[in-house]
Amino acid sequence: MSTGHAHDNDPPGAGQDRRHNSPDRRHGEAGHSHRGAGHSHGGAGHSHGGAGHSHAPPTDFGRAFVVGIVLNLVFVVVEAVYGVVANSVALLADAGHNLSDVAGLAAAWAATILAKRAASARFTYGMRSSSILAALFNAVMLLVAVGAVAWEAVQRLADPQPVAGVTVMAVAAAGIVVNGVTAWLFARGSTAGGDLNVRAAFAHMLSDAVVSAGVVVAGFVILQTGWTWLDPIVSLLIAAVIIAGTWGLLREAVTLALQGVPPGVELDAVRDRLAALPGVAQTHHVHIWPVSTTETALTAHLLCPAGHPGDAFLCEAAAMLEHEFGIGHATLQIELIDGSCG
Repeated sequence: MSTGHAHDNDPPGAGQDRRHNSPDRRHGEAGHSHRGAGHSHGGAGHSHGGAGHSHAPPTDFGRAFVVGIVLNLVFVVVEAVYGVVANSVALLADAGHNLSDVAGLAAAWAATILAKRAASARFTYGMRSSSILAALFNAVMLLVAVGAVAWEAVQRLADPQPVAGVTVMAVAAAGIVVNGVTAWLFARGSTAGGDLNVRAAFAHMLSDAVVSAGVVVAGFVILQTGWTWLDPIVSLLIAAVIIAGTWGLLREAVTLALQGVPPGVELDAVRDRLAALPGVAQTHHVHIWPVSTTETALTAHLLCPAGHPGDAFLCEAAAMLEHEFGIGHATLQIELIDGSCG
């Protein structure tokens, strides 16, 4: 049995518990003990500092979050003031939406800071999962803002009010610049598989820029035709765009919050790949869950009836999981007898 591995960010005193010989030690399932010669929970098989595995996110977007928050907060104030002056529910709706974006950016920024905190005796993974809570908060806040926008638009549709088209166009044009610049700050992290919070920030800011362009068009049409009913119609279209862009992010955030298998990782594919390793006759108790919006963990039992395959095997298996599936926290338990751990 291989025991006693080192973690760079372990909590104080964690090394005293590494031999897992207590009969009370559990790994998340009733009747699943980490005792016995068939269990390897250390060495290269569960590596938190070896080759191919990094805890740090690929890019630090701290400055992007700060700039985005400041720009959008200033614009929210400007948009709200001119929305009242111009009597435009479209501007007020967009101001409310941008305010929710500011809250979301702030929550995501706070999560990136918390995620860098070292592990402790209570939070053995540190606070990386705060990024999941931030993503969930961001998505819920957006949907709440959409509800308020839609409600006000429906009321205004029943009783259209005069709108200052020039003011609406000018403020919305400024919004295109503000939201476009903010989206550009997060463009590097917008690719599939990146941090959910960064992808959400990019998607929201880009959609805001498109929405602002729509408001400019509405202001121009109102100015030319006097169609005041167009203002609440544009507000409802804004709500529809926000819902369309947020629903997928909300679903992904809920999945991560409930410790579901992260998007992009197929449980059956991981099982099959582990079962195909040399000397492995069977796999079971395979669990995959998110540690944060960018990190994934796995535990699995491998039946190796020919004998313990050794630390080199565990190292190669961990590297394979990292390279092929992006799973950086892998804990593999070796069993020599079928059914020995239930």
